[in-house]
Amino acid sequence: MSGAATTDASAIDAVVIGAAGYIGGELVRLLLGHPRVRLRAASSRTFAGQRVDGVHPNLRGATDLVFTPEEEAPACDVLFLAAGHGRSVELLRRHGENARIVVDLGGDLRIVDPEAHRRAYPDDDRPEGLARSFTAGWPEARRDALRASDRISVPGCMAMAAILALHPLAAAGAVEPDVTVDARTGSSGAGATAGDHNLHAERSGAMRVFAPRGHRHEGEIAQATGLRVRMTATGVEAVRGVQVLCRARAREPVDERAVRAIYREAYQREPFVRVVAQKRGIYRYPEPKILLGSNYCDVGFAVSDDGRDVVAIAALDNLMKGGAGNAVQCVNIRMGWPERLGLEFAGLHPL
Repeated sequence: MSGAATTDASAIDAVVIGAAGYIGGELVRLLLGHPRVRLRAASSRTFAGQRVDGVHPNLRGATDLVFTPEEEAPACDVLFLAAGHGRSVELLRRHGENARIVVDLGGDLRIVDPEAHRRAYPDDDRPEGLARSFTAGWPEARRDALRASDRISVPGCMAMAAILALHPLAAAGAVEPDVTVDARTGSSGAGATAGDHNLHAERSGAMRVFAPRGHRHEGEIAQATGLRVRMTATGVEAVRGVQVLCRARAREPVDERAVRAIYREAYQREPFVRVVAQKRGIYRYPEPKILLGSNYCDVGFAVSDDGRDVVAIAALDNLMKGGAGNAVQCVNIRMGWPERLGLEFAGLHPL
């Protein structure tokens, strides 16, 4: 057994740097099962020489790959950078010329405006203009650009959920520019190397407000929607999943039918966004639990009786549509393949 998912002569070679992390592990899982990708290497600074399935036990029997040192990552058709924030520029410098397509999953290149980027990441120092050479990995709005892009930057998980919830309303001119985003996320959002605050003894039973103001995803959401965003984030007792509640003021009174029409127009042809706002049932609004392992984002809404206040709701798996799954979807688009390729899993219920 090897790391190859296919013997198709037209398949492309892929490498994942940062493959020992949670998103890196999801990339490995998806690429191993992708019918047009050969996973050539999974690299890690910490676990070089060890078996991949020793770190990601769900992959037992799926691969006999071992982690390669970062400096030995081979040339490839598509390189996924999943090493975390602050490392993308360094890795691009070392490996960017060895890959035809680079997909970055860190935060370094998401915000284009230098000043907005400095506000979000005050300690970051990136080359001027580098972010402008990357296309936002946002298939629902950047599909045409992604088809021709060899440099892709995947949005953050909570940012992706909020963008998908808010963008249709903003594009339709339906809401005032000031919005608030209340985000909830599971513990995997902190990454595989999170500190003491993420120990089970400290996390279990907690609803921890870790960003009561000024969350760094504000800049991403504002950049994508043109809105003025204020965001809070809370860690909840879940491992995977993101849910956002976005509160906006309608420019003119609206009703549920009008808001539903806006979302349907935006997403009726999208393979991975579903409009979920129902009158009855257990899952009337977007719920991360039924999305775990899938590349779906569910988007819903509620409208006040006077039609002036709109709450836009979105849920996704932070490691999938909020990370690895979205990255693979972008590569499918870039290669001219069906967008669902390798991403067909629909989630589980009950769970």
